[in-house]
This record gives sequence, structure tokens and C-alpha cells, in this order.
Amino acid sequence: PGQAEMYAGLQELGVANGEDLKETLTNCTEPLKAIEQFQTENGVLLPSLQYALPFLDLHGTPRLEFHQSVFDELREKLLERVSAIALEGKVEERYKKLEDLLEKSFSLVKMPSIQPVVMCVMKHLPKVPEKKLKLVMADKDLYKACAVEVKRQIWQDNQALFGDEVSPLLKQYILEKENILFSNDISFLQNFFSPSPKTRRQGEVVQKLTQMIGKNVKLYDMVLQFLRTLFLRTRNVHYCTLRAELLMSLHDLEISEICTVDPCHKFTWCLDACIREKFVDNKRARELQGFLDGVKKGQEQVLGDLSMILCDPFAINTLALSTIRHLQDLVGQDTLPRESPDLLLLLRMLSLGQGAWDMIDSQVFKEPKMEAELITRFLPLLMSFVVDDHTFTVDQKLPSEEKGPIPYPSTIPEAFTKFLQENRIACEIGLYYILHITKQRNKNAFLRLLPALVETFSDLAFSDIFLHLLTGNLTLLSDEFALEEFCTSLFDGFFLTACSRKENVHRHVLRLLLHLHHKVAPAKLESLQKALEPTKQSGEAVKELHNQLSEKLELRKPSPAEVTEAPSMELPLPTVPTPASR
Repeated sequence: PGQAEMYAGLQELGVANGEDLKETLTNCTEPLKAIEQFQTENGVLLPSLQYALPFLDLHGTPRLEFHQSVFDELREKLLERVSAIALEGKVEERYKKLEDLLEKSFSLVKMPSIQPVVMCVMKHLPKVPEKKLKLVMADKDLYKACAVEVKRQIWQDNQALFGDEVSPLLKQYILEKENILFSNDISFLQNFFSPSPKTRRQGEVVQKLTQMIGKNVKLYDMVLQFLRTLFLRTRNVHYCTLRAELLMSLHDLEISEICTVDPCHKFTWCLDACIREKFVDNKRARELQGFLDGVKKGQEQVLGDLSMILCDPFAINTLALSTIRHLQDLVGQDTLPRESPDLLLLLRMLSLGQGAWDMIDSQVFKEPKMEAELITRFLPLLMSFVVDDHTFTVDQKLPSEEKGPIPYPSTIPEAFTKFLQENRIACEIGLYYILHITKQRNKNAFLRLLPALVETFSDLAFSDIFLHLLTGNLTLLSDEFALEEFCTSLFDGFFLTACSRKENVHRHVLRLLLHLHHKVAPAKLESLQKALEPTKQSGEAVKELHNQLSEKLELRKPSPAEVTEAPSMELPLPTVPTPASR
């Protein structure tokens, strides 16, 4: 089969091949003469070569080597010429030339030495004839060898084939995101949200998809359709991130063919700038509001796409951080949440983002209704927590009177817990407030609000993104891990309530302990190690993390030799007064 492929298509063009030579030699009486004649008929027809070839023979250069180098040189020239034709003259003329060339050369497409030329001709044709595309598509090796420009033409009419190409990339993308969330490097400085949007867009998957789409609107729409379908099927919000990253990657390359037809382009571009700054400033807030208010009657479907862009965790993170910042500012200004248009806009966008799945699922494209109580009761509650902190700080600084120091408030208003359980937006903002106080190393506020996290709306407090951020911020309170009360509240009161039913929580606790085990009191650490032992149902990741933790704890234990020798050494040693006690 190798030989047959090597000469594939030559006979159709009337060019002699190996089979012809074999036949000639089989049916002749003087083989040497036959070979000479075959060489003359099929060699390079240049009179001056007749004298040069014997000269090469004297130098021991095989004829094959000579012909091969001439062939390679000619092929390079031909490839250059094809690329040049694709750029010169009138459009119709240049493509006519290339089509004629393809017609003549296509029969040699399976011949490895000629294949690059045929592929190059197809690559430069904006529309390869349907018949040729079908032949390429039907042959696995040809399909693999053709340029992405040709594949795009095949894909745009073969959604299933395009889906097969895109699917592994989407799986890889989700896996990469999950690997970051479960990374063993825990830090409050470097977390899931640290890379800038521009850096994220340089990722392998986004770059590959961008290249596969090129300027083809049909392929871009197909990818968006895949992302919507997968988001609906899995509720995985990372697909929303990819939706925004892909659009902005095409924006970076100035692919106006796609950017101008995606109705979300300008909104995404503006939001992207906010994500870069991790804050929605007043000017951009006005712009974003303009886009939302500008959705015309009959075009409401665009809300489905906008909600998906706003459901991207990077967008939610920016909106939630901005909300917390606004609330703090309002405390300082003695202003109520309902009097702040900027805050109301942030809530409107959070609400649209959090409602993305329901909107795309129900195909009812209208903005979710904002619950008045969120603005009139829940946000003022959060502001009261900020006030509690200020009051406590001031009290600590005042000279203490007979009644002694005022304790930090320890009860949580029932309404707060209820909001976290029943209202998605309240829950999201509440969780970000808890991340905020942890980052400020505010242990009192953290321990006060922690019990409210055991039961939250759709278990949001046990979601990977929140736990990833919380474990990072908890490293700032690392010294508190030596205290029994703190560990009992955090581990027994929060983490361990969900470990058995949620594998991801189990993983996050182990990640945290791997990082901070040296800060935890030995007795507590031992009981945690037992409590976190993998069960039969546990996945490989949990088992691996638990093994790593056990190994670290083994290394910390004193060796038996040290333990037995210690008491005997203590006896004869006289007590030496320390410098301080003299």
C-alpha cells in the first residue's frame, strides 16, 4: 500500500510510475537499454543536463538524490508561486487560476511528496469545490493533513464533525479551571481571580478555538450554541467565562466580521474593563446601564446572552466586590441602599447574571424582578454589621470604666440567616461580605457570621469558588488555628457538616490543613485527621490529599528514641536561672 500511495494519481495525468517501469522490465529482452530509455523519457528534459549527470556519477552522487533535490526545489518554488497567485490580480482571476491548478493536481493529493502543494492550493481558495471537500472529509488522513482554512469550510456544514473537534477542548478548559480551584497552593495574594482577562485569553483552549473559528460567523455561532447547551446540561458557570473570553479574544484580533454581529460585544468589552480593575466605576456603570436599557422590544433574546456574560464568575466577583465597597461607602455617607442608583445597578446585573440558567432554560427573556426586601432589609442589615465593627473598635479605644470592656456582638439576626437560605442575590453578597471580613483578619465578625453558612441558598457556601477564596483568606488568620474555640467553630461547626455529603468540601478542608497543619494544636489535628479519613466512596483526589496530610503529620511526630530518652536526660540537669530571673 505504501508503494501504491507513493505513485497515487500519476497514471491519470499520463505520467509513468514505478508500476510502468516494472512492466517495461518484465516484458523486455535488454533491460539496460529499457532503463536508459525510461530515464530519457521521464527524466528532467534539459539538454545541458546530459553532460552534467555523468559528472555527478563520477562524484558518487546517486541519481535519486539529484532528482530528489531538484523535486524539493521545484516544490518550494511552486508553493511560493501558489501563495503569490492568491494575492495578485483581480479576485475572480486569481481564484480561477487556483481552481484550475486544483483541478489538475487534485488526483495527486494522496502522493506524500505532492500533497503539500495540493493542500496549499485548497488553503488559499475561499470556496473549495464541494466535491473535493467531500473527498477530503471521507479520508481520515487527508482530513488530518488539510489546513484549518479548509477544515472551516468542511465544519460549517457539518456541525457533528465540528462538535467532535471542539468537545475535547471544552473538557480541557473545564478541567483547567477546576485544577486552579483545587490547587494545593493556597494564598490570599494569588487566587482563581488573580489573572487579568487579557492573560486568561492567552490560554491554550481560547487560542485554539479562536483559530478554529477564524472569521467564520457560522462556526462562532456553533461554538456559542455548544456552550449554551453544556451550560444548561451541567449548570457549570465556567462555560459562561469561556463565552466572554472567546468574544474578547476575537475582539483583541479585531475580527470585525464577528464582533459587529454579536449584540453583546460592546457590553462585554465594557464589563471586561471593569473585571480588569475588579471594580465597576461610575462612568462604566452608566455605559453598562445604557446597554441594558437599550434592549428594544422584539430583541429581548439578547438578554439570554447578556445574562450568560454576567454569569461568568469573574463578572460576579467584580459585581459583588463593588457592591461590598459601595455598602461601606454608604455607611460613611449615612445613606440608605435604596438611595444609591449605582448600587441598584450592581444588584440588577447580579440578578441578571444569577438568573442566566433559568432564563436560557425557560426561554422567557425578561429581567428577573428584584425583591424589594433585598434592598430595604438585607443590605441595611449588612451595613449594621459594618457599624457594629466600627462601634466595637471605638469602644476598645475608650478608657474602660467599672463595667469592663463591651463584648463583641455574638448573635446573628434571624433575618440574615433566612436571607442567606432563601435569596440567591442576598446569599452571594453575604458570602462576599464574609470573604471581606476574613481578608481584614476580623476574627470576631467571622466567628459571629460563620454559623449562617451551614445552610445557604442552593449550598452556595459549599461551592468550589467560595471555598477556594475562603481557604485563601483564612491563611491570614493562621495564628487563630492554635485556638480550640476557633477550630471547633470552623471545622466542626462548618466544614465537617458537609464533608460526608460533598466530596468537594472534603477536598478543600484537606487542602487547607495541608497548608496550615503546623498551626493547629496536635490533639485537634489528630481528631481532624480521623474525621477526614476517606470512605469507600471517596474519589482518588481525596485519598491522595489525605495521604499527603498523613505523611506530613508523620514527619512532625518525634521519633520513639527521642521520646524515651527525654525523661532520663531531664533528671541530672541542674536548673539554670535564666537571665530574666536574676
